[in-house]
Amino acid sequence: MCARLGNSICYCVQVIGVISVIVILGSEKVKVAESKGANGGIEYPGINCRKHSAVLTDFGGVGDGVTSNTKAFRNAISNLSHYASDGGAQLIVPPGKWLTGPFNLTSHFTLFLHNKALILASQNESEWPHLPVLPSYGRGRDAPHGRFSSLIFGTNLTDVVITGKNGSIDGQGAYWWKKFHNKKLTLTRPYMIELMYSDQIQISSLTLLNSPSYFIHPIYSSNIIMQGLTINAPVNSPNTDGIDPDSCTNVSIEDCYIVSGDDCVSIKSGWDEYGIKFGMPSQHIVIKRLTCISPDSAMIALGSEMSGGISDVRAEDLTAINTESAITIKTAVGRGGYVKDIFVKGMNLTTMKYVFWMTGSYKSHPDPYYDPKALPNITGINYRDVVATQVKMSARLQGISNNPFTNICISNVTIQFNEKPKKHQWNCTDVSGVTNKVTPPPCQLLPEKEQLQCPFPINSLPIESVKLKSCSTNAFF
Repeated sequence: MCARLGNSICYCVQVIGVISVIVILGSEKVKVAESKGANGGIEYPGINCRKHSAVLTDFGGVGDGVTSNTKAFRNAISNLSHYASDGGAQLIVPPGKWLTGPFNLTSHFTLFLHNKALILASQNESEWPHLPVLPSYGRGRDAPHGRFSSLIFGTNLTDVVITGKNGSIDGQGAYWWKKFHNKKLTLTRPYMIELMYSDQIQISSLTLLNSPSYFIHPIYSSNIIMQGLTINAPVNSPNTDGIDPDSCTNVSIEDCYIVSGDDCVSIKSGWDEYGIKFGMPSQHIVIKRLTCISPDSAMIALGSEMSGGISDVRAEDLTAINTESAITIKTAVGRGGYVKDIFVKGMNLTTMKYVFWMTGSYKSHPDPYYDPKALPNITGINYRDVVATQVKMSARLQGISNNPFTNICISNVTIQFNEKPKKHQWNCTDVSGVTNKVTPPPCQLLPEKEQLQCPFPINSLPIESVKLKSCSTNAFF
């Protein structure tokens, strides 16, 4: 089915079992498919299915890996946003290499990548809009004044899906990494995907490569599902965190494989006095079946930006290979906030620097104006059922003088050393708690308590009860 747009070229869409409706694009007309049920196409699970469909080529997209598609993405989403109140719309990225600068999503919308589709991030800085610093941070991470927009961005949205049949997005981060190392950045590097002040988000079944900085950064958002993601960056790439929920509530991370130059998952909630003032915690987060490779960072980090608080994190069935630490809690004097009610069980670890790492001296601050009386509260940390091999040091647990980390529970843990282990396997200061069935024996600050099994909640979080629907692209390729 083809439609000529004024004097422009003819755009074609293959549609089976659908009714076509006309969208007016200024003086141009584009055919948009209206779904009449699951009449073919590619099926995929989604929090919601869409009534209307379009393909990027309908809006002038050229998948040659050279032509900029920034205008095509922006025009497509702008026009499909008109269907938000009429069943929503989906934009299908077909096979090809689609070079683009940043674009903003809309509500009641699905971005679907065909398994042979590759979105390539532009390296032309003129295509990247500038954004103000985040209010809970007070400055950019790379530079104090502002930041580049993320490649895929959205704010104040509801019901957004980014998915595919393992389609790929390549952030082409080497350009930005070089500028970072050479101290040539005047703004903070872009993230790959960032959604702010949004609700009902799904990011799934994609391969994400070479982000300039963080890969996925939901912030000030809720009801987020992230599953079936393969995330890959060179292990020496700077700040390429995999998934960073930041001041978010009700989050699920499942079945993800992450190779990163930084933390595979990092839960955050704001930085020092800015995070304290903003006051939005990260809470009610579940992580299952995560595999991580990160030689210089953690499988799961809590902080160091945790000034709004972090609580009720439940992680299980975790695998780390050649990773600095399994679970790291990072904080400092001046952070304020809290990390509490953390539950982890079922970790299989190999080739690790540490199994457990907590530090109260992670001295990174946005400015000199933090409150030295703002002390973090770290309590209720529970780890159980851990098998680790090829380990250099079992635990480095360092709280804050006169402000210890409390109620630490560790049970049913077996740790085997590598060929050059540390002489002292447990380094503990300013911490308190209990242990049971831990080998090698822990430090005296964590005494043995018989018949102890560290707790793990038996109830489910609300996000775990969300049932995905069977949706279809309603288009063949």
